[in-house]
Formats: sequence, C-alpha cells, structure tokens
Amino acid sequence: MIFRLLIALFVFAPCYSFASEQANEWPADVASFTEQRDLCDHFRGEEPYNEERRKFLEKNIVELCTGTDSKLANLKEKYRRNPAVIKRLSLYEEDIEPNN
Repeated sequence: MIFRLLIALFVFAPCYSFASEQANEWPADVASFTEQRDLCDHFRGEEPYNEERRKFLEKNIVELCTGTDSKLANLKEKYRRNPAVIKRLSLYEEDIEPNN
C-alpha cells in the first residue's frame, strides 16, 4: 500500500509542479484573460445540435466572450514591450464579438 502511494506521488507530483509553474508564468491579468478567452473559444466552437444546447451555448458565449475584444487590445497595449506575453496574446482572434 505504501509502495503504491509512493509511486503515485512520484508520478503525479511533477504534473502538479508543472501546472503550478504554468499558472504563475503570466501576469495575473493575462492569465485571467487567457482562461476566460479559452472558455469563450471552447463554447464558440461547440455545435448547437438542439434548441436547449443552442440556448446553453448562447448564454455561455455572451457571459464569457463579451468584452474580450477590448480586453485583448488593452493587454496587447499594456504588454507591448513584453515579447513573451505578446506572443501568447497573438494566439487569439482580435475581433470575435458581433458589432452592434
């Protein structure tokens, strides 16, 4: 039993450490944006295969995507002298929100 626990710790401890390092790699506002935008993009890519699903996706897209165009632009301006952050932010489309 102890042997299995030690093996589990040996196998999973590096994963936890890596995840912690990844989360701390970016400034807090960039990390928050990328988390929100990744969820936004996830729901944008989902298929609305029925009316209930369409409503669910629409609700989540409005909640998660609204304001991300301007947040992205503001972060790019704020971190314009940080090539690593700009490279990370350049992974996102700049204009995803519908023009009202």
